[in-house]
Amino acid sequence: MFENWGFLITEMVVLLVLAAILGLIVGWIVWGRRKAPTAAVGEVEVLRAELATCREAGTDQAAEIARLQDKVASLERSESGTSGPTVVPTREPDQPQAPIAAVKPATIHGPREGGADDLKQIKGIGPKLETLVNKLGFYHFDQIAAWTPAEVSWVDDNLEGFKGRVTRDGWVEQARVLADGGATAFSKKVKDGGVY
Repeated sequence: MFENWGFLITEMVVLLVLAAILGLIVGWIVWGRRKAPTAAVGEVEVLRAELATCREAGTDQAAEIARLQDKVASLERSESGTSGPTVVPTREPDQPQAPIAAVKPATIHGPREGGADDLKQIKGIGPKLETLVNKLGFYHFDQIAAWTPAEVSWVDDNLEGFKGRVTRDGWVEQARVLADGGATAFSKKVKDGGVY
């Protein structure tokens, strides 16, 4: 009767080891996959690149504003008949920027022929916000790309429930890329159907 004890004990140990391994695998599948990282490594790099692009665009905008101020001053001088060097007021980097007076951008009553652009390709504009932006009279990337800081301020103030979104998400910079036929990382995701 006790002749096969060695075989039975070996069989039970093997079965217990297999049960433990199976339990570990099931536990890893059920609980191990729930802990998703807060951000994928690739996503962090993409966001850093977008941040650098936004910073560069801010520098370009400051240069463009200075150029336009110079042009306005020269036109004012030519109208008044005076000449002389153009003095463009500059602000020190540590001084806070004065609030910009809001000016309503040019709007249209409906999309041009060919239909409206998919404004959801701009990061920060979802389906609801796209509808609101369309109601305000903006249907195309080139409209948004042409906004001045004063017009951005007006749109930021008039986006009911989404105030400040244009500035926070950098719509103008993204729209410039899209209006020129380019693509952003976010617009590629939208086109591939991975967002909405």
